Amino acid sequence: MTRALIFDCDGVVVDLELGRHRRAFNQMWREQGVGWQWTDQQYARALAVSGGRERLAALRDDPAFRAVYDVPADPRAWAATVARWHARKTEIYAGLVRTGVTARSGVRRLATAALAAGWRVGVASAGARASVLTVLRCAVGPDLTAAMSVTTGEDVTAKKPSPQVYDLAARRMGANPADCVVVEDTRNGMRAAAAAGMTCVITPTRLTFHDDFDEAALVVTGLGDPGRPPELVIGGRCWSPARPYLSLGDLAALTGARRPLTAGRPR
Repeated sequence: MTRALIFDCDGVVVDLELGRHRRAFNQMWREQGVGWQWTDQQYARALAVSGGRERLAALRDDPAFRAVYDVPADPRAWAATVARWHARKTEIYAGLVRTGVTARSGVRRLATAALAAGWRVGVASAGARASVLTVLRCAVGPDLTAAMSVTTGEDVTAKKPSPQVYDLAARRMGANPADCVVVEDTRNGMRAAAAAGMTCVITPTRLTFHDDFDEAALVVTGLGDPGRPPELVIGGRCWSPARPYLSLGDLAALTGARRPLTAGRPR
């Protein structure tokens, strides 16, 4: 049996949606002379659409955006505009990431433990491949990144909540979906993992904290690390006693099971 641990990138490996993604979009528009800036609230709503390119394309139907920008009537012209904007935004975002980022708690620890235990480890993201690889190399280091299987929105035709990116990730790693644990931070990501037949653990951000994670096995404030403030279990269909951090054994106990995690100290 081949087990796999699969992380989403943005919101899971790092939490940069407001701090750098939104800044990169807004800088791009300033450079392009477009009189539009996403506020925190607007961008939080825009995140209901998976993928930066798709988020841009969806602005065509936003009355507030159309009030400040003359959207081309020709769909091909709009698609070309979106592609140009997204390419520049990706460049800006990569530059912002290279100034320094910190991985969320437990990501590096669990990825390292999983590889040592013979698990496959991967990342499955709706983001652009260049952005995802830049984040991983800066957040967890080039060596750990090289050991991961990376699947992005550029490899599939439908973004989350479609399961395509997780289906492909599992095939690339040679793992049965029932033996895969996914770590996500959004409802769309959870739905994609569930549709792929995988176990999903949610580590929400402040943008997604109040979302409905009804199909998640476990919802925790973070994966946690020894010696750091304890993380909290705040939901999920598998009951868990209080523990300061999740271990690889905890994740293994969740796969293909609807039973609670065993009590006791973190393993």
